[in-house]
This record gives sequence, C-alpha cells and structure tokens, in this order.
Amino acid sequence: MCSAEPINCFPVLVNILSNTFLRLFNSTARIRLWSEPFYRTKPSDVKSDIFFICLSYMLILAAGLPPHFAVSSMQDYKVKSV
Repeated sequence: MCSAEPINCFPVLVNILSNTFLRLFNSTARIRLWSEPFYRTKPSDVKSDIFFICLSYMLILAAGLPPHFAVSSMQDYKVKSV
C-alpha cells in the first residue's frame, strides 16, 4: 500500500485511519491525504530576478564611477598636486 520510507507511509496510514473512523460514524465523506516533501518551485524565476537586480545595480554603479574619478582628477588639478 505504501513504500517502506516513513515519509511516504505515514500519510497513507493517517488516510486509512481517518477514513476508517469516518465509516464507523456512518459518514459518506472521505479524506484524501498526500505527501509532497519537496515543494516544487520555479528556481529559474528567482534566479532571473536576482540576476536582473544585480545587473541593474551594477549598471547604476558603473554609471556613477567615471564621474567620481573625473571629479577627483579635477580637484587634484586645481590643487596642483603631483
């Protein structure tokens, strides 16, 4: 009825017991139970979101660095530092 692994066998056991108790009380309802130990997410979407956030941060950083060096060079030129 279930594999030997406890992670798969416990939900099946709970399902059997709960349906047995429901039948004892003359109920027509049934309980369905399933186990999914590893939730399936879409890691590619998360990775692409992180990639685009890092890319936009790097583009903003790259746009701000050259003016910073240019301003510091102009300050050195004004002070006439060697």
